Amino acid sequence: MKTEIFTVGPLEVNSCLLWDEQTGDAAIIDFGARKDSEREHLDMIIRAERLTLRYALQTHMHFDHVYGLPYIYNKYGICPMCHPDDERLYQLAPRMAEAIGLPMRESLPPLGSPLSDGLELQVGSIDIQVIHTPGHSPGGVCFYLPQAGCLFCGDTLFAGGVGRTDLPGGDFDQLKQSVVERLFTLPPETRVLPGHGPTTTIGWERENNPYVSY
Repeated sequence: MKTEIFTVGPLEVNSCLLWDEQTGDAAIIDFGARKDSEREHLDMIIRAERLTLRYALQTHMHFDHVYGLPYIYNKYGICPMCHPDDERLYQLAPRMAEAIGLPMRESLPPLGSPLSDGLELQVGSIDIQVIHTPGHSPGGVCFYLPQAGCLFCGDTLFAGGVGRTDLPGGDFDQLKQSVVERLFTLPPETRVLPGHGPTTTIGWERENNPYVSY
């Protein structure tokens, strides 16, 4: 498996393109690209590596994580996939973006097949397991790749922190439960790739994160 992580959008979302080198099958996670240059960077990688984009996966549907979804739909014909409990946030995303003065330029595309807890997706030979982790948003999910030993956790868990819970649908107690019961049970060496900021590991967060105790 290969990955390309690039920071996009006005709130610096960590988007990730991952792919199977043997088959060329690929998935994009949280494509929050708003600028043309950010979107063209994705195209460049896809062309250079001769990839076929199969999925647009969303850890959650806050506006900063969905800016690039219209482009993915129009360019590659891929509908974004999210947990059903975040569909309301998806509908509200244009209004929230407008409220902070960073409106969306295109209409959001229709949603694809829903994500659910325990669902497994295949990108070539790469196994992606969906873990429902509500708290930052009702339908927040993480993507666990056991073969690669990594976790794409969106805004559920950060290096030394957790996602904010003061937005619509947020619940700190629920978030803490998600982190402790669903994420901290993963192998300690699991590499954590959050939706913002630097990478970390499950083991480090279990021992040091001041917002959650294990």
